[in-house]
Amino acid sequence: MAHNILKIKENINKNNKQNLKYNNADNIIFAHESEREFAKILDFYRITWKYEPKTFELEFNDDGGPAMSFSPDFYLPDTDLYIELTTLNQKLVTKKNKKIKMLRELFPDINIKLFYKKDYNSLLFKYINK
Repeated sequence: MAHNILKIKENINKNNKQNLKYNNADNIIFAHESEREFAKILDFYRITWKYEPKTFELEFNDDGGPAMSFSPDFYLPDTDLYIELTTLNQKLVTKKNKKIKMLRELFPDINIKLFYKKDYNSLLFKYINK
């Protein structure tokens, strides 16, 4: 019988290069344009960030392998904060809320904030008007 062991995995992909203190939005391949815009805001304010650097295993299947995992969009190492953006449809918002709730239960020391569309739009408005 397989054991379900909570794991946090490093996301090793072409976006996450070792020893890179300051990312630039122009050097990253994002899943959605809203993520690129958010990264540009972070760049503008010179906030150190990483794009999807970790994957949290949340549920396991019968053989002990991960059945559900979650990779938050951004990590801000200077404030030890993960950020997940949701600017799309309500179905995705519900799914992300579920994953964040599970993450908080399984990994209570992880700080995470979900930015809803209204939060994102407010931040974008402030950035554009600078």
